[in-house]
Amino acid sequence: MNNLKQLTSEILDMNGEILRIYKETRERGEEGDFYKEVKPFADEAKEKIDLWREIALQWMKDERPKNLHPSQIINTAENFEMISIQAFFPKASYKKFISHSQSVHYVLKTVLDQLSGN
Repeated sequence: MNNLKQLTSEILDMNGEILRIYKETRERGEEGDFYKEVKPFADEAKEKIDLWREIALQWMKDERPKNLHPSQIINTAENFEMISIQAFFPKASYKKFISHSQSVHYVLKTVLDQLSGN
């Protein structure tokens, strides 16, 4: 499950980057350029999270980790995809954005902890 561990770490880093982009976007008060910034970033995020969801769900089926449920994996993928786009729009709800970002972080961290045997 090294694939899953590596991918989870990459997505965790990307989640941090999304938060940074969102904060910068809010400070500037300007939306990101759709074709130069938003679409390429969101496409990369979607590609990674789709692969992660597939591998993570298979891992869950095989390993049955404690305190994790398939719905959490699915919701995390959806939330990650959503915030990867919302990060470029300063009018996105701060409270909702932060909540989704923290939720994504929590599940990714839980997956990493389970993979590391913690």
